[in-house]
Amino acid sequence: MSYDVDPELLPWLDMLPQLALRDRESVLAARDQQSHMQELMPTYEPANPVDVRDTTVPGPSDAPDVPVRVYSPANRQGLVPGLLYIHGGGFVVGDLDMFHAQVLRFADELGVVIVSVDYRLAPDHPFPAPVEDCYAALRWLAEKASELGVDPARIGVAGESAGGGLAAATALLARDRGGPGLCFQLLGIPELDDRLATDSMTDYVDTPLWNRPNAVYSWTAYLGTEPGGEDVSPYAAPARATDLAGLPPAFVTTCQYDPLRDEGVEYARRLAHAGVPTELRLYPGTFHGSSLVESAAVSRRMAEDEIDALRRGLRVTESR
Repeated sequence: MSYDVDPELLPWLDMLPQLALRDRESVLAARDQQSHMQELMPTYEPANPVDVRDTTVPGPSDAPDVPVRVYSPANRQGLVPGLLYIHGGGFVVGDLDMFHAQVLRFADELGVVIVSVDYRLAPDHPFPAPVEDCYAALRWLAEKASELGVDPARIGVAGESAGGGLAAATALLARDRGGPGLCFQLLGIPELDDRLATDSMTDYVDTPLWNRPNAVYSWTAYLGTEPGGEDVSPYAAPARATDLAGLPPAFVTTCQYDPLRDEGVEYARRLAHAGVPTELRLYPGTFHGSSLVESAAVSRRMAEDEIDALRRGLRVTESR
């Protein structure tokens, strides 16, 4: 197919990594390419001092501890909001470094404490391991709120791509397990539906960075079986959840030429219909991961919209 990609993004298409997930060998190759992707990721120099430290938190029952990276603004006064951040990577690649610049910017501009979680990856660790790691990190954030300087009434969850899907699933788990309470969820270009039946998922077989073949393998690896079966848990694929009432307010982003577009739009529609305050943004001329081209006006707008949504959703009161 041909795509009317934003003119500012077009010159970068040949420089972006070619991701083709088909089997375990291709996953290992993609992980080897992470260093190249990190070179493409924007760097960020904070205007305010931010303490960054790596640690581990207690994992799920009978599972290893979970590595996390904690971002703490050094000059904050009093309790501030807390945010659990979940990186993307199709459930099979990604780590704490991949989205470091973005998380550092959130901590700097918003003055909030962020816990970025390095969950176990499929196919070696299929569902429920990744989402249980995320939920364990959320519980730690809430339990250590006082020690971290976090207001327990202002804790949110955010993620991008597969991380957006895991963020949605973590919010479902928090609701259904009686906590921790969340005040906000940011679902960036989220991967939510293993049924792979939307128009965008059916048609976009050759879009840049992410396409239907990648999505098919991603879900196969994450579920440990063929996607689209009858008994897939909503904590694996949040689009499967039949009841979205009682979830925290949401901000959902989607890209025009992204196979994940329609499932993000539909999840936002269902959240709103269930009475959840929900904002949806669909960015024209963009594709999955096009925000890597940070110089493009649409990428800058996407980043600014996320900062603004987090500021409002986490009820940030301090001016940075």
